[in-house]
Amino acid sequence: MHSRALEDFVDSHPRLFVLTGAGCSTNSGIPDYRDSDGNWKRTRPVTIQAFLGDAATRQRYWARSMVGWRRFGRAMPNGAHRALAELEAQGRCELLLTQNVDRLHQAAGSRKVIDLHGRLDVVRCLGCAATMPRDEFQDELARWNPAWLALDAADAPDGDADLEHDFASFVVPACAACGGVLKPDVVFFGENVPHDTVASAQAHLEQAAAMLVVGSSLMVYSGFRFVRMAEQRGLPIAAVNLGRTRADELLTLKVEDQCETALAFLL
Repeated sequence: MHSRALEDFVDSHPRLFVLTGAGCSTNSGIPDYRDSDGNWKRTRPVTIQAFLGDAATRQRYWARSMVGWRRFGRAMPNGAHRALAELEAQGRCELLLTQNVDRLHQAAGSRKVIDLHGRLDVVRCLGCAATMPRDEFQDELARWNPAWLALDAADAPDGDADLEHDFASFVVPACAACGGVLKPDVVFFGENVPHDTVASAQAHLEQAAAMLVVGSSLMVYSGFRFVRMAEQRGLPIAAVNLGRTRADELLTLKVEDQCETALAFLL
């Protein structure tokens, strides 16, 4: 019955503002952060303060990332990504705002996308702002740390791996141009989403007829704020998510199902 209700919701609101989260990518092999109650399944991700303040944290981060990237970098879009690309192709998507950093929406063909938390496939220098593809940096990490290529660990969210090791010998290359600290071009926990990104998404929200949340518990404020904005504008809000969301009492419709199953009617 629910998918019918969702289909009706999508049919009756031509310009949808879509917000997606980790639940959209779990079937592509990328784990999510939270359980069905919205609680952390694992230790919290590294904060920007720890990453910047401590060389040992950067060693641990990049060692785990080097192991995790091998699979994360090859992940493929699933039915949920394809369904949302189809929604845009039909001219019914005002914007797709994603909390994910995996670029799988773009890989599936979505064009009107804002990466709220940045993108993991780019590395940026905090000194001179030079960027390089993550694949290129992977080769660099491997050149400096060949022995680490033999290690493997279970995948963790956002290209991380559950690697426990003594990281003291891991070499983190500096920026070739200026010697600065390199960081993935994503918004870390404790870091603010760039103002322009928020303003741009907000402008799209003002053009939308309704909001659709797909695969997010909305526990992170950077995403939840857009639901609050939609509610303040009186927009109907539907959500597809397994388990509780922070916005449950604001929803017009909630479908507790796998994202690809709930959206299959679009394909």
